[in-house]
Amino acid sequence: MPRIALGVSYQGANWLGWQTQPGGGTVQDAVDAALCRFLDTPIKTICAGRTDTGVHALGQVIHLDTNASRRDESWVRGLNALLPDSIAIQWAQPVANHFHARFSALSRTYFYLVRSHRVRSPLLHAQVGWVHRELDLNAMQQAAQFLIGQHDFSSFRSSQCQAASPIRSLTALDIHQQGDFFLFRFQANAFLHHMIRNLMGALIYIGQGKHAPAWVSELLAQGDRRLAAPTFSPAGLYLAGVDYPSEFGLVQPQPEAALFSQIGFTTDLATSGIS
Repeated sequence: MPRIALGVSYQGANWLGWQTQPGGGTVQDAVDAALCRFLDTPIKTICAGRTDTGVHALGQVIHLDTNASRRDESWVRGLNALLPDSIAIQWAQPVANHFHARFSALSRTYFYLVRSHRVRSPLLHAQVGWVHRELDLNAMQQAAQFLIGQHDFSSFRSSQCQAASPIRSLTALDIHQQGDFFLFRFQANAFLHHMIRNLMGALIYIGQGKHAPAWVSELLAQGDRRLAAPTFSPAGLYLAGVDYPSEFGLVQPQPEAALFSQIGFTTDLATSGIS
């Protein structure tokens, strides 16, 4: 049966994450329901990354198997006509049958957008994380260097995490500042449950001067979640993109350019390092 890959973006503030739930209310529930209407048959999708409640996506990738024959543009326009305004298919492409949205992925890239200002912005609600204290960019960048590489991230995993191993390879952690805004870029082969939000909690503490940069190295060695900072808000967290082997020929646009232009980030800064 032919396999189709779809690129999905969504504003996650009003959704209970990606993964389908018995009570509904998830992005997958909405996408699968639209596919069922579009193809007139039940459909189950597989995603690249199971984003949490309130987390957004610029470049989620899913796949499904179907005998239906549609033009690539018909997949996009037809499904978007059936989806709510907060979810949109960005592209569609036939792929080899051995392509798997999750297991074929080489890496995943997430953005965290944070605004440091004494007063919160209602216009940026849910789109951008907020801290009311000033943040020290240099201190957070120093801390990031301790986190890059292969580590046991037990201190940064949720108690509900079901991963068989806490070992992950964080290949990039870049932090940039532009005015009141800070852009954090995380790239890894895979992430543990709440791993990025827990890392953010520690980095924000360091940025506020509550701990020295080397504190994250101590947390890695201790392997105890109870000793780390609280989990940071999901507001401002985006699944930015998923990297796959070139053999699959996926051509993925970069919708993040429009998003970052709204808040003043230059395109080259916002998209640097994304494969």
